[in-house]
Amino acid sequence: MIQLNSGNVLLKPTHRRQLMTWLKRAAKMGQKLGQFILNMTLHRSGKSVEITATVHDSVGKFDLRARNHDWKTAARNLIRLIAARLHGQLILQAATAA
Repeated sequence: MIQLNSGNVLLKPTHRRQLMTWLKRAAKMGQKLGQFILNMTLHRSGKSVEITATVHDSVGKFDLRARNHDWKTAARNLIRLIAARLHGQLILQAATAA
């Protein structure tokens, strides 16, 4: 399950769809892990946008954040970090199962 809290950042419906498209790979890996919950929060302070993500799954929990002047760049960087961490957890889960 993915929860998006846009806070004080105005996102158009097309931007929300774009975020969900970027998150497809992470969501598929999360479903493989089981009990996947991703909570993303966007917050604008001045000219910067900070995006924080909390991920819970059957392997564990981790928090990540990204900050940039452009929300798209911050979101892309954060989603890459999420996908990399989930991939590491998939490998860890496969190693412990074998």
